[in-house]
Amino acid sequence: MDNQKLDSEPCPSGRRTAGLYVHIPFCEAKCRYCGFYSEPIKNHAPERLVSAIIAELSEKRGQAPFPPNQTIYIGGGSPSCLPAEQLLRLIHEITSWHGLQARENTAKMAVLPPKPEEFTIEVNPGQVSKGILSRLRTAGVTRLSIGAQSFNPDELTFLGRRHSVADISRAVEVARQAGFENIGLDLIFAIPHSTLESWKYSLRSAIDLGVQHISAYALTYEEGTPLQKAVEAGEVEPVDEEIDRQMYETTIDELEKVGFKQYEISNFARPGFECKHNLNYWANKPYIGIGPAAGSYWQGKRTLNIADIKKYIEAVEQGTTVTDESEIPDNTQIACETAVLNLRRRCGIILDEFKNQTGFDAMKLFAEPIGRYRELGLIEATDGRLFLTRDALPIADSVLCDFSTT
Repeated sequence: MDNQKLDSEPCPSGRRTAGLYVHIPFCEAKCRYCGFYSEPIKNHAPERLVSAIIAELSEKRGQAPFPPNQTIYIGGGSPSCLPAEQLLRLIHEITSWHGLQARENTAKMAVLPPKPEEFTIEVNPGQVSKGILSRLRTAGVTRLSIGAQSFNPDELTFLGRRHSVADISRAVEVARQAGFENIGLDLIFAIPHSTLESWKYSLRSAIDLGVQHISAYALTYEEGTPLQKAVEAGEVEPVDEEIDRQMYETTIDELEKVGFKQYEISNFARPGFECKHNLNYWANKPYIGIGPAAGSYWQGKRTLNIADIKKYIEAVEQGTTVTDESEIPDNTQIACETAVLNLRRRCGIILDEFKNQTGFDAMKLFAEPIGRYRELGLIEATDGRLFLTRDALPIADSVLCDFSTT
């Protein structure tokens, strides 16, 4: 590995304003590795949840005057498992909400209200057709994030995914036919029984589809998931740590060869196709979360919604708060949060921006871990930036822990 091959380019443009995230906690069936809050849609009335989400949107609109060019992201779960009419109803409400605020902001100007800078929705490869994708594109969605996970049928079965490998290529094809020009794929590596060659095959298959964005995550064993319990019981053996590392480093090399730029630890994009919504998050800028288990960071407060569909709906219908947790971080906590999130980006911490945003000099605030990791060749400070070196990326989580407190 060339430890001197550093990211010398500036950060992709981050948002300076708020983003909107809507969480759809439905899936066809819970995947055995998933630690996110979601429940099988068959156990619920989706139209009732959509109505509750729309009601929360309406309430938040009065509290959070978003700018007209915000980013919007609908995630899950699997938003695409919603009945088409309910999904489109939700998108119509979101765009109407956005458009109303845009009209308010441009009321004195003889111009049309601007559109969201980026509107992403996550979809499952087995749940889309040209018809529904065309309707989503017409409704204002500009970006798709497709949960491919693997191009190996055995690995999909192991993960508990219900789509096929053929579904992935079909989803990308119909997305293009529907007019989408910004398509991303999510992939998982270090799946038990996988090899470096099987991972390379998934990577090459994703590349060959000509998408604009690829996210690659190592499989994690989240507490309480069926997969984690299977590991504890000795029924599943995780991939060897060295193989895991080789898979990750291969990801960087293979994607860079074909023109993808790594802009965050797990995210790669062709130039200009970085996810703007997530850039806002890694810059520790404000965002509003809507729906069960959705988090927000707004006006200096972090909140988390009730992570229970039934209780969330009841709270909305009864007019009580949907907030389950709330915290106002102090200035030092905000600085630490910002540092950890910034360092996930390949461009790292922009020192002047960090000081303007937090009031702290990062080089002084984190002098001890910076000095220690610079000696180990894991952190570099140059050109007004502080960033992880290539060697630090496979162990980034352990490095970042030392920036979470002072």
